[in-house]
Amino acid sequence: MRRTRYLTCVASSCVLVFWACGHGPSQSVHIDARKLAAYKPLPEVAAPKDGSLSEAAITLGRMLYYDPRLSKSQKISCNTCHPLAEYGVDHESTSDGHQGRKGDRNAPTVYNAAAHFVQFWDGRAPDVEQQAKGPVLNPVEMAMSSEKEVIAVLRSMPEYVDAFRKAFPSDKDPVTFDNVGKAIGAFERKLMTPSRWDRFLQGDQQALTSAEKAGFNEFVNAGCPACHAGALVGGNLFQKIGVAEPWPDTTDPGRFKVTRSEADKFIFKVPSLRNAEKTAPYFHNGKTATLHDAVAQMAEFQLGKTLTDAQIQSIQTWIRTLTGQLPADYIKPPVLPKSTSKTPKPSQGD
Repeated sequence: MRRTRYLTCVASSCVLVFWACGHGPSQSVHIDARKLAAYKPLPEVAAPKDGSLSEAAITLGRMLYYDPRLSKSQKISCNTCHPLAEYGVDHESTSDGHQGRKGDRNAPTVYNAAAHFVQFWDGRAPDVEQQAKGPVLNPVEMAMSSEKEVIAVLRSMPEYVDAFRKAFPSDKDPVTFDNVGKAIGAFERKLMTPSRWDRFLQGDQQALTSAEKAGFNEFVNAGCPACHAGALVGGNLFQKIGVAEPWPDTTDPGRFKVTRSEADKFIFKVPSLRNAEKTAPYFHNGKTATLHDAVAQMAEFQLGKTLTDAQIQSIQTWIRTLTGQLPADYIKPPVLPKSTSKTPKPSQGD
């Protein structure tokens, strides 16, 4: 009789431990609906203001995104620094550009980027259409000398000329640099990665485990939603880096480079936490190697808090629910138009 009671107690204890570790039924941890009010599911597409998004423009944009001939050396494409098969990042602190030159900021992911309120770490571009044109002419990145040089490359290939006509049928002269940006932007507007978090927000209580729900509660209790909210869990405001404690790396003045206003020193766009598990290294300088350290540093420098390892691990557990499925068919590299005798040759010089 005593042995039976002992086994029953042991079994009951195992059940309690099982639930406490977050592996039991998802209903064992509750999230107050008020904590979810600041969040909403990711849209299927980040539609432009006019709502237009043609398949012809997307098809053209996909080709341009993958085409290294938009660079001076004809070795660097958008996909070089933002490889779509790697969640849109190259996992370098700063990317290699023309002649191996290094940029001064980490290359952020292009996934879900079209839904951000501005582009680049300093917000200098209002949308992905404008952002897409920047690296092409940047001497450190793709290093094309002018818009004219870019257009000369594209006009040299009849397949591209035809693709531009289909994408921009109302334009008298569709092969323009502005339309390069519009086409790449059209492609990027469907680079969305919904995840289990979205299913949970849409009402599927089984989409998250107890441990993941507990992680979200820990995230909220720490104060993280002050910057990381909305459909993107970030990406919708500027913030000073080093609010509670001075950020140790002061080499980059942030948005000050754009505005020249003292008030904008060390102000950066808040990154989205979507796919953060897959997009190391972190922050504008790319010097933080792990998600664990990124969470710890944000707590310390932004919130003035020291989180325990258990708290950090719990928050990480929830952040992983923001990892979405890559759209394999959509990002499949296209067959690019063939160069012709008129296509400018690559150059390794300045």
